[in-house]
Amino acid sequence: MLERLSHSLSFRLLLIFVLLGGLFIFGTFKAVQRFYNSDQIRGLISGHLSLHVNYVREDIGVPPRIDRALTITRKVPVDIRILGPDMDWASDPAFPRIENLDFAASPRFSDSPGAWADELQGVDFAAQDNHDFLRIRQGGYEIAVSTPRISDVSEGPGLVPLVLGLGLSFLLLAYLAVSWLFRPIRTIRDGARRIGSGNFDFRIKNVRRDQLGDLAADINTMAGDVQRMLDAKRALLLGISHELRTPLSRMRLTLEFLEDDENARGLKEEIIEMEKIVAALLEAERLNSSHAALVRSDVSINELVRKLLQDFFQKSADRLQVVLPADPLIVSVDEARIALLLKNLISNALRYSRREDGPIDIVVSREENELIIRVSDNGPGMSAEEARHIGEPFYRSDVSRARESGGTGLGLYLASLVVKAHGGSLRLLDTQKPGASFEVRIPLVR
Repeated sequence: MLERLSHSLSFRLLLIFVLLGGLFIFGTFKAVQRFYNSDQIRGLISGHLSLHVNYVREDIGVPPRIDRALTITRKVPVDIRILGPDMDWASDPAFPRIENLDFAASPRFSDSPGAWADELQGVDFAAQDNHDFLRIRQGGYEIAVSTPRISDVSEGPGLVPLVLGLGLSFLLLAYLAVSWLFRPIRTIRDGARRIGSGNFDFRIKNVRRDQLGDLAADINTMAGDVQRMLDAKRALLLGISHELRTPLSRMRLTLEFLEDDENARGLKEEIIEMEKIVAALLEAERLNSSHAALVRSDVSINELVRKLLQDFFQKSADRLQVVLPADPLIVSVDEARIALLLKNLISNALRYSRREDGPIDIVVSREENELIIRVSDNGPGMSAEEARHIGEPFYRSDVSRARESGGTGLGLYLASLVVKAHGGSLRLLDTQKPGASFEVRIPLVR
């Protein structure tokens, strides 16, 4: 959850808003506090408060005059209680008794720098039931003033809950606004992923007319440009391959009528090699095309392997050690291309290992929802540098992938394209024994 939030631009922007808001509130509070604690402002406020306290004292007098106390309560929203040797009077019968109130000095009225005002001499403070009380002593009497009036009951939330509630509400609104602002990013990301996977016909739609909309339009334009370039490259490659087939066929036909000498045989082998390259290029381009769909059907892998060995590898049957599932394994694949995949892997293993190196193992199995095919030989194997080039067209190492072996450098490339078209993977296993062991994993599709 935290990793997902930290990856979200909306969440990061919201954190920036919260941080800036907190810094603004803190700075404002410090500025007001500094201004408020200045000698001029603090002295002015303290003087006014002392003056009002003296007005109350003089107005009520000694002994206290109840009529003057009532006048004060009518003009100001406060209640008063007077307690003395011959008097215990309150403007409201519900006014608490003075002895039940816990009067003490208030930190808000002191000489400390963080206080609101300077200390008021002869004044104590208390709080009870959401009312603040002030006590004045004069002439043996105690005068307690309540604010607000005792009958005034505070309705609604307090100041702190109200501020917190408003803050959280504004924070939620800010999050919703930021989420709305960045909502097209998800659409753009999904569209870019689909275009990047080869679906160049896809276009990102329903994006607002803002900078994100301009970004989506640029991605759509880029997809169209890339599609046109790939189509042009594909058309050129297919055209060249098709055009090469005709003269190659004529040359091969002409060689058939020549005398069977060493030169003719050499030329014939070269032409056959060129025909293989052209055929492999055509098949590779079909597999590499995002427009080409697999021709899937329910195929018995057991039968496919047996038929492939019988048709193409009868002369090398003694070198092949095949392990098939006990029960027939039926999978939905493109039969012709899976056969091409197996043919290339087996031919690759036969080409780069000798008879005396040992048998070539072909193991077909099923693990959970994957078809597993392993082809292993005991030849010279592949170095780490060579392994990094698996799946690259025309790559052959200087030693084991030499031209004299008969390889074109397209076998593993075609195999990797077949696997990729089926949504699987092709990798070279890191085994302790000599030789190369290739593993194919293809997801089983209903």
